[in-house]
Parts: sequence; C-alpha cells; structure tokens
Amino acid sequence: MKQAPGPIPDRASAAGKLRSLCVFCGSSTGDDPAFSRAARELGDALVKQQISLVYGGGNIGLMGVIADRVMQGGGCVIGVIPQQLLEKELAHHGVTDLQVVGSMHQRKARMAELAEAFIALPGGYGTIEEFAEVLTWSQLGLHAKPMGLLNVSGYFDHFLRFLDHAVDVRLLQPEHRRLVLESDRADHLLEQMRAWQAPSLPKWIESEAT
Repeated sequence: MKQAPGPIPDRASAAGKLRSLCVFCGSSTGDDPAFSRAARELGDALVKQQISLVYGGGNIGLMGVIADRVMQGGGCVIGVIPQQLLEKELAHHGVTDLQVVGSMHQRKARMAELAEAFIALPGGYGTIEEFAEVLTWSQLGLHAKPMGLLNVSGYFDHFLRFLDHAVDVRLLQPEHRRLVLESDRADHLLEQMRAWQAPSLPKWIESEAT
C-alpha cells in the first residue's frame, strides 16, 4: 500500500519568500503554443525571483521547456528521476543537480521534500496524479505548502469545476477547495503563493442529522 512520506517540513521563510518550487507538467508540449510559452514565462519568473526549480528530471515536453529556460537564465534546476526512466534516456543531464531514485513513489516524495510550493502546468495523467497527491497530503495536514494551477488557455477549467461539484455534494470542504490556487499568469500565481496561509480544519465532513 502506497504511503505518504510522513509529515513534510515547511521550509518557506517567515517573510514569505519562496526558495524552491516543484513544477508538475507534461512530458509532451501539446498542440497549444500557449503551453510552452507559459512554461518559459514561469521559468523566467523563477530566475528573476531566485527560486530554484524542482521537477521530474526529464528532457522532453513541457518538462524540458521549463528546465531549459531556467538553466538558460542562470537559475538552479533540481531534477528527480527514477532509474527506470533514466535508462530510457529521458533524463536531462544538463540541469544543476540530477538526482536518481529507485521508484516513482520515491521521486514524488523527494520532490515534495525539496520544494516549498507546488505548481501544475498542463499535463496528462501523471501531472494530475502528482498534483492531487500533494493536495491530499495538505488536506490531511502532512504539509502546509501552497499549491496552484497555472491555468493556461483554461486547461484546468473542467478540473476546477469538478472540485466545485465535490463541494456542492459535500464530499469536499469549501476551505479545502481553497487549497487550490489558480491563475493564468505565472507572476500572479507566485504572488498568491507568497501570501497564502494554510487552513487549520479537519478533513472530515460531519453527516447532517436526518
């Protein structure tokens, strides 16, 4: 049974300055040029604000786009990749620090350990799964780090409506719905993250009396 890696320490400074950000994103670029443009803009923002990029260590898709952009700007990029993907020659060997781990579960745990915040760019199953997992860990009180969606071209609109529906049918608390920050602009999303404070509520919703 898969388990979270235990309570994850909150490493952000008291002044609200982010020092590291984990980005989940696609191993493809998609057919909308706005996706790659948003990855480059986020990379530029990280360099400008001296925030290290933590990501999945790949050299393809939006993963490669943002890693290349940060490296070109002189920023710090930490890639975390499982041995199996390294052997398939998908690793980005030009990043500042490429860390090789034994499994996908170890990869996610290590990225969460290294990062002070999390952003998802457009992506597929893996992107949604990674973002949902750190979101669940926050809901359970295992960490108190900001999490957001860079909602490029409305890519995450349906996912956000799903979360609203979960609130409507009382499977998700409104306060936990607000764990998900959202913007179509990288600078605005990072600004929200610096100002964000985690709620102190239990996960569980009490049943209404019948």
